[in-house]
Amino acid sequence: MRLIGNIIWLVLGGLFLAIGWALIGLVLCITVIGIPLGLQAFKMAQLTLTPFGKEIIYGGGLGSTMLNIVWLLLAGLWMALGYVAAGLVNCITVIGIPFGLQSFKMAKLALMPFGATVMRRA
Repeated sequence: MRLIGNIIWLVLGGLFLAIGWALIGLVLCITVIGIPLGLQAFKMAQLTLTPFGKEIIYGGGLGSTMLNIVWLLLAGLWMALGYVAAGLVNCITVIGIPFGLQSFKMAKLALMPFGATVMRRA
């Protein structure tokens, strides 16, 4: 199911989203100040490329929490709202529910990317 879900995801726009996140990450990494933000964009690209069969492990300490607050205020809230809207649209049909759930997973990562690790499920 993971393979089929990821193939459908890639064909229906996941590849373009992942490329977009990777380009944003490259642009952000041009400056030293933007490197931490660029690394989070690469994390989003990794999850967006093939979301089925991956889980997010949240951790980190005070530093991650502080950076997540800044991220949330600058861009995270709007990105998460976009992913939630896409997830709700996907969940309208039974066939779209698995894709909606992946969008909700990305919404959570868009809110709090610092201290999170994208892991492949066994």
